[in-house]
Amino acid sequence: MAQRSTADALLDGPTPKHAQLREILRELATAQLPPGAALPSERDLTLRYGVSRLTVREAIGQLVSEGLLVRVRGKGTFTARPRVDVRLDLASFTEDMRRRGLRAETEVLGHAELPPPPDTAEALGLEPGAPAYWLTRLRKADGTPLAVERGWFHPAAAPGLLGRDLTESMYSLLERHYGVRLEHAMQTVLAESADAETARLLRVQPGSPLLVFRRISTSRDAPVEDVRSWYRGDAYQVTMPLRTQAGTTGRPPEEVAP
Repeated sequence: MAQRSTADALLDGPTPKHAQLREILRELATAQLPPGAALPSERDLTLRYGVSRLTVREAIGQLVSEGLLVRVRGKGTFTARPRVDVRLDLASFTEDMRRRGLRAETEVLGHAELPPPPDTAEALGLEPGAPAYWLTRLRKADGTPLAVERGWFHPAAAPGLLGRDLTESMYSLLERHYGVRLEHAMQTVLAESADAETARLLRVQPGSPLLVFRRISTSRDAPVEDVRSWYRGDAYQVTMPLRTQAGTTGRPPEEVAP
């Protein structure tokens, strides 16, 4: 990139130069570049705008915190892709992606029949030491890894499940082959930092923020699955409808739990 022109110069004044550069990059990221496009390098930005690399990093860092930019180690800084809005209803990943116009893909990473940990055995109503079906899968949308799913399934609900095609929608598979239609679920959402293995699978840096969903689903009041899914924090947001409880005075509730 050529040396900066007069038009590119940042002004001395009450607005710090990193704030001026931040707004220039914001305009670039939101109005000029498509999602996933590379920003000019830090060196190019320092030359063009006549500022220090520290100033450039501060401006970029603020936009990364806002979710407009994404840093990829060894490659540079890129405009962020739009977040997928996760709505908390009882639908499969495949169904959810399809209704958004995205192509869902599933990669099976491992499966086995073995005793689950105590909390899962309790959730599934199994005796201690009794086996369940364990399955871990990588879920993608249009080729981009979005979630790692690690789940346990009650063997009585779906005998021989691990011999089926586990790349398809699990909910469709359960209903089509076993007549099991999941009707109710208890879902918990929390935040975690990505461990090394999950980060590798999701192509993010270790320690990156993740949204973690634990879903315990039932059919005819019998537990079927206990599944935990780790979603990329830079690709997902959660939207949930809230309302006051019936019979209240109409005042906002003092505390609303997701």
